[in-house]
Amino acid sequence: MSAPLYSVCAADPAVRALIPDGDTDIRLYPFGTAPQGVIKPYAVWQVIGGSPESFLAGRPNVDTYALQVDVYGDTGRDVQAVGSAIRYAIELTATVTGFGPESRDTETKNYRHSFDVDWLVHR
Repeated sequence: MSAPLYSVCAADPAVRALIPDGDTDIRLYPFGTAPQGVIKPYAVWQVIGGSPESFLAGRPNVDTYALQVDVYGDTGRDVQAVGSAIRYAIELTATVTGFGPESRDTETKNYRHSFDVDWLVHR
């Protein structure tokens, strides 16, 4: 089980409008799985930490996932728009905990917008 980032974002009309991939999918990929030559902008995410909640007795029924979301695109405006849409889509069920650096890769010329999220997932 993992945080439902993809399903929450895929259900959001603003995210679907900015990073569509066909009729029902979006260009939001687990880290390392974005296809070669993917249309930009697109986003990737990865688990950067987490743990089960601690209880004095019994098995935990909630896991905390810390995620990093990175948006890549051809312009700074594109990546900021997608990042804002993703944050808006998830902020009723998750907590944005920090903003990473905005940058431009010297080799690919891709712009990047990054932020971190904590998500409580009930088992």
